[in-house]
Amino acid sequence: MRLIVGLGNPGARYERTRHNVGFVAADAIHRRHGLGPWRAKFQGLLAEGALGGARVSLLKPQTFMNASGESVAEAARFYKIALAETVVIHDDIDLDPGKLRVKQGGGAAGHNGLRSIDALLGEDYWRVRIGIGHPGIKELVEPYVLQNFSVEDRDWLPPLIDAIAEAFPILVADGAAAFTTKIALILKPNRKEPAAGT
Repeated sequence: MRLIVGLGNPGARYERTRHNVGFVAADAIHRRHGLGPWRAKFQGLLAEGALGGARVSLLKPQTFMNASGESVAEAARFYKIALAETVVIHDDIDLDPGKLRVKQGGGAAGHNGLRSIDALLGEDYWRVRIGIGHPGIKELVEPYVLQNFSVEDRDWLPPLIDAIAEAFPILVADGAAAFTTKIALILKPNRKEPAAGT
C-alpha cells in the first residue's frame, strides 16, 4: 500500500489559496482515477483505491497545515506504510509558479506542514513540490500563501494539476523520473519521446 497526502487547510476560507494546492492536486487525482468516496478518518479525509497497480490511500489532513503530521502519522502507522512508500504533495515558494519537482527526503524549507510531518515521522518520504512563487519579501510569505491564486495563475495551474492527476499512476509504478517526463510530455505534447535505447 502507498500513502498519498495532499497538504492544505480545511474550510471554504482556504479553498482557493496557494497553500492549498496539495488539496487541489489530491482532489484531481481522486476524480481522475475514480478512487473510493472520501470519509473522515485519521483526522483527515481518506479515499482508497488503486493507482499504477498498487493499493493507495489518498489523504487530506483536516488538522490545519501546522499539525498535518498528526494526521499523516496516524494513517502511516495504522497501515504500516514506510516513509519510502509515502508521497506528500505541497506548495513550494522556492519554485517559480507552475514548476514541478519530485524528490525523496530533504528539509522542510520553512513549510509548516512538512515540518510537522518531519517531526513525527522523519524526512525520507517523497515530495511532489508545486511551485507557487515567492512574494519577494520574507515578511510577506504568510499572507502570500494564504491568498487566493491570482488571475495569472490560471494560465498554468489547471494544466499542471490535470497533468499531475493523469500521470500520477506512473509515479506510483515507475518512479519520479518517468513521472516528471510524462508531465513534460503532457504539457508540451509536440516534444518527441526519446527512442528506445537512446
